[in-house]
Amino acid sequence: MQPKTVLITGCSSGIGRATALAFADEGWTVYATARDPADIETLGEAGCKTDRLDVTDQDDIDRVVDRILDEEGAIGCLVNNAGFGQFGPLEDVPVEQVEKQYEVNVYGPHRLIRAVLPHMRREEDGTIINVSSVAGRVAFPGGSTYCGSKFALEAMSDSLRAEVDQFGIDVVVVEPGPVQTNFSDRAADETNGNDRSEAYDDFYSLFDDTEAIGGDGPGSVPPQRVAEDILNAASATKPVARVPVGTVARVSVLARFIPDTLRDQLWSLVRRFT
Repeated sequence: MQPKTVLITGCSSGIGRATALAFADEGWTVYATARDPADIETLGEAGCKTDRLDVTDQDDIDRVVDRILDEEGAIGCLVNNAGFGQFGPLEDVPVEQVEKQYEVNVYGPHRLIRAVLPHMRREEDGTIINVSSVAGRVAFPGGSTYCGSKFALEAMSDSLRAEVDQFGIDVVVVEPGPVQTNFSDRAADETNGNDRSEAYDDFYSLFDDTEAIGGDGPGSVPPQRVAEDILNAASATKPVARVPVGTVARVSVLARFIPDTLRDQLWSLVRRFT
């Protein structure tokens, strides 16, 4: 396949940084973006073109997309990677925090997709890759806000895939399980900023004693592993709709087939014994 141009969001660290490097190593023209350009200076040294892009800012998005089209003429792939997680019982998460979660994890990808689609339709070619999570398929206690945002991204991707198939555009959802990144640190910071209800002490005790998603826990994969699957999806002639990444992800998504009552009982057992 002839290497093309890819726009990647959230490249300051973790999956985004690894993905930018993976595409660059394969000869793609990579536009690596992040909210703080200083965080991606080394990607520029590695051959990527870098730019500031806040996915909550439409002006930023329009500026970067226009730049790519001016310089390259087309955008072959969009990787919506920027996102973050926050955890806590639904009752303890303020509405403004829910809005912040959706602003980045759902509305950000929506803005970018709308910006690039007219140009991909013109070319009758392109791939949109939305980085979701196993949490976008199976919800868990304390994950209502984050899981809700990823469920929304998955549903949006399913609808979009059918809408743009006629234009030769592919839509792929990548669903990592635990990844060795600083994701958990930011999630903990977001959660610690909320008022904690004593009614949910059992959840907070468990949360404080474990890493939510990420870190070096059992079954976690390096970000390069996720980047490899993203690159493969972008390069495939007929990519699959969903790509669970890692053993934990492949096994966990099967939980959606468990009856709701049984799944609730399992969560109850987990809470009781932890």
